[in-house]
Amino acid sequence: MSDLLDLPLTTLDGEPTTLGALTAGSAALVVNVASRCGLTPQYEQLEALQQEFAGRGFTVLGVPCNQFAGQEPGTAEEIATFCSATYGVTFPMTGKLEVNGAGADPLYRSLTAVPDAAGEAGDVQWNFEKFLLSADGEVVARFRPGTTPDAPEVRAAIEGVLA
Repeated sequence: MSDLLDLPLTTLDGEPTTLGALTAGSAALVVNVASRCGLTPQYEQLEALQQEFAGRGFTVLGVPCNQFAGQEPGTAEEIATFCSATYGVTFPMTGKLEVNGAGADPLYRSLTAVPDAAGEAGDVQWNFEKFLLSADGEVVARFRPGTTPDAPEVRAAIEGVLA
């Protein structure tokens, strides 16, 4: 089991937890999200993945982040209301985290060490960057923001980790 699963996090409701508790032993797609981004409609595809694969041991984990052009300025309550009312989000979400720089959360310091398909590791490029974790907490794939959640390569990676 990966040390990633033991990392402390806080839910969007302000409750202390760990990555492992939030993903409940499931494979997970960890995504830094924002409510006022041109990529925000990806929430719809993320929720569709949640609905399709949840019964097979998969969850999406949303991680609000306000580091990119201030596109997630709201309070936890505002974020929760927006996600629920606009996109019907049912997947778990953390409190706001920083994903880059000196203040990056330990979760993202670990995630960003993993390269994408082009072999590039390092900082998250923008909102809606995606990291696929196996049920035991190993990072198995990284997808940049422009790769939509329903892209064939994302779906294939999810299917692969669930097989």
